[in-house]
Amino acid sequence: MNIEEIVKQVLAEMKGAAPADVAPAVKADPAAAGDIPKTAHVAVLTSLEHFDIKEFPMPEVGDDDILVKVEGCGVCGTDAHEFKRDPFSLIPVALGHEGTGEIVKIGKNVTVDTAGKPVQVGDKIVTCMIFKDDPEITMFDLNKKNVGGADVYGLLPDDDVHLNGWFADYILIRGGSFGSTFFNVSDLDLDSRILIEPCAVLVHAVERAKTTGILRFNSRVVVQGCGPIGLICISILKTMGIQNICAVDGEQKRLDFAKRMGAKQTVNFKDHKGIEALAGAVKDAFGGHLADFAFQCTGSPVAHANIYKFIRNGGGLCELGFFINGGDATINPHFDICSKEITIVGSWVYTLRDYVTTFDFLKSAKEIGLPMSELITDKFPLEEINEALKTNLAMTGLKIAIVNK
Repeated sequence: MNIEEIVKQVLAEMKGAAPADVAPAVKADPAAAGDIPKTAHVAVLTSLEHFDIKEFPMPEVGDDDILVKVEGCGVCGTDAHEFKRDPFSLIPVALGHEGTGEIVKIGKNVTVDTAGKPVQVGDKIVTCMIFKDDPEITMFDLNKKNVGGADVYGLLPDDDVHLNGWFADYILIRGGSFGSTFFNVSDLDLDSRILIEPCAVLVHAVERAKTTGILRFNSRVVVQGCGPIGLICISILKTMGIQNICAVDGEQKRLDFAKRMGAKQTVNFKDHKGIEALAGAVKDAFGGHLADFAFQCTGSPVAHANIYKFIRNGGGLCELGFFINGGDATINPHFDICSKEITIVGSWVYTLRDYVTTFDFLKSAKEIGLPMSELITDKFPLEEINEALKTNLAMTGLKIAIVNK
């Protein structure tokens, strides 16, 4: 039998095969197959507390650009503030800056990411800050200032591209003088990639704390506030080998989770009346000692005023809770700072180098069994983004995320 006869026989057998013998057809992903749709869907905040899902033409991908199919994006407190009050006067705006996705088209000039790692179609990436107004900031600079003054995808004014935020099914990462920074994170799972941006905030805070020379392996550390930021703070301290961590919060479920993240002791402030009683409870948690170092993660002026009472003479404090203006705190500079000789550092956002350090932190946290993925308590499809933001504001969960189908 020649080859032509064999082919005819195989085709005849396939034609006559019973349905059960034939493998079901697999629906191909248009983007993965190179068939990129002509339009993209973007969640646009069009008025206070309301997103509309809008459809825009797919933009041209220039020689320095990257088109990314969005897989997921975390909901940040900044998104919630914009959703509720539009403090940056950006409406209409495509929000979402904690996003990640897969490269489906890449300009011919784009061969490596911001850290010099090769990139190609199919790789998973995240974006960092946009430095079009400050091009001297580079990955390999020691970069003593943070990147808080830069722009970011998800907080850009709307323009003719429209695909400017990660609350979408596609996003265009613009290259050249636009100043985008991005990283290849194909070796991280989706949940880890969604958590990169908030984790980078805490990696930066811990690096700032280390500059005091007080934060060490055997330090007694108190973390006040066990929302996502405080819980991530605890997990980073744990991966560093710090064992004696006390978490302070008013919600028992969050305190229970803090123990799973690495806290040795917890204190529920609702169980104690007055700051002296609360400080005494923290001291008891450390076996009769005050904390060597404290992280204040709440954004509450009252909490900031209280935390000095938890710290020993000569101890240190990192304040990172006030990402936006949360109001004034009342302290006594003599008793709270001077006579105790407290060393204080503030922390806000991160540097590019902190971003890359975060990738290794997430791998380390996974290796030692910390439940990082469980921080993401609620996942919503893009079309339910209004419900996702309302869930974030209700504070019934921890980290809220938009995950595309």
